[in-house]
Amino acid sequence: EYYVLGMTAVAGMMVLVSSHSLLTVYLGLELLSLSLYALVAMHRDSVFACEAAMKYFVLGALASGMLLYGMSMLYGVTGTLDLSVLSTAVEGPSDQNIVLVLGLVFVMVGISFKLGAVPFHMWVPDVYQGAPAPVTLFIGTAPKLAAFAMLMRLLVDGLSGLQAEWTQILMLLAVLSIGVGNIVAIAQTNLKRMFAYSTIAHVGFLFLGIIAGTQAGYAATMFYVIVYALMAAGGFGMIILLSRSGFEAERLEDFKGLNDRSGWYAAMMLILMLSMAGVPPFAGFWAKWAVLREVVASGAVWLAALAVFFAVIGLFYYLRVVRLVYFEKPQDTSPIEPETDFGLALSVNTLAILALGVYPTALMGLCIAALAA
Repeated sequence: EYYVLGMTAVAGMMVLVSSHSLLTVYLGLELLSLSLYALVAMHRDSVFACEAAMKYFVLGALASGMLLYGMSMLYGVTGTLDLSVLSTAVEGPSDQNIVLVLGLVFVMVGISFKLGAVPFHMWVPDVYQGAPAPVTLFIGTAPKLAAFAMLMRLLVDGLSGLQAEWTQILMLLAVLSIGVGNIVAIAQTNLKRMFAYSTIAHVGFLFLGIIAGTQAGYAATMFYVIVYALMAAGGFGMIILLSRSGFEAERLEDFKGLNDRSGWYAAMMLILMLSMAGVPPFAGFWAKWAVLREVVASGAVWLAALAVFFAVIGLFYYLRVVRLVYFEKPQDTSPIEPETDFGLALSVNTLAILALGVYPTALMGLCIAALAA
């Protein structure tokens, strides 16, 4: 059932990405969410996995209800579920604008929960820690791409007439997410929880390109979410690499002296951490630079300055991992010998981050072309 649930989640993502109606957006989201709830609880005998799945399910049900309620308000005012017709209806004059804004607020709550933005982030650390590492890798990567598509479908395609309103909401969510994510991550000793708060901070950066409200800003956000998915896949892949039957290498101490055990995989971890921190010349730097450039171009210089300030704070906990990898003695001195296909996939994924850092225009060009199509 592990593979069936995974494929069902992918089917939900495809429905979500290709939807042109509020109804199909919701159906795709629920198909994805229900599969993820079950995947989190795959280790049925684990108290942490079951607790994480229950928290995810209860909070997810609450967020889905709010999203559906917001959609029903939009339908009640405009009389349509089609996103293109909805966009036209919202742009026109309306004597029920307050109801539209209220519906937008409920929709934003649902979107924020699925992305893990503050203050709707409470499920992210528990689910990331409680779920098995391969499931955490899946949750932390592909669904973020689908959530970006949902963001574009609902806000840009369907509610472009309310751009002034949702831009203000996104600004608040971005500031809170970047600040809370980077500050709270410093206190974490569990690597999966640290990555969870890192994800929350990255979601804040993801919002910055949408706030710009231009095609270039949307392309920058698309570039960011793709690069983030690669970085998250590599980070959780390193946890899987050091894990073994009955043991998950999820504590920071488990990465002590990784360079003494394998210089190659230590270099992979170095690339991943520096890229997540936004250090040049890795892809993470160009992702941050792209969205910050668009925010500055839109006139919100204060927002870009605040994002850079918190990004500098976030540099601390990434460099802490690098220090453990290179300057601490290993607790486990056994050599690292992964299966060939897994080692190859992890290496290719990490080298792709380096390649995109050296030549980012290739992926950025594809993002611009995809949004222009």
